[in-house]
Amino acid sequence: MGRQTLGKPTGASYSAGVVVPDGRLVFISGTVAMDDNGDVIAPGDMEAQSRHIFARISELLEEAGAGLDNIVKITTFVTDMSKYAGFSKVRGEVFGSDYPASATVGVSTLVKPELLVEVEAIAVV
Repeated sequence: MGRQTLGKPTGASYSAGVVVPDGRLVFISGTVAMDDNGDVIAPGDMEAQSRHIFARISELLEEAGAGLDNIVKITTFVTDMSKYAGFSKVRGEVFGSDYPASATVGVSTLVKPELLVEVEAIAVV
């Protein structure tokens, strides 16, 4: 297919991101707040996890020649809606007033129970 994959291989059966062959669309897989060793960053802290996630998404987009301002859609999965304000605050800081389309889904758990939020993104370059 000739697509470009983003991020370093993790041994998992997915890519952190994919750029379609024409280079205009970038799909970022669900991103969580884990370090390179698989340890959860800031357990219980929605705001800190959200900051880490958007920093990681930004790194992946840079690989594709894009930035956070190229994001047109995010989908967010939240395990504790009572902490949603922390995510919303960070999202507002990241996107200013140029918000992408967005959906938020309440879920019972993510890949590790200490994770509170996961974000996937679509960007147009």
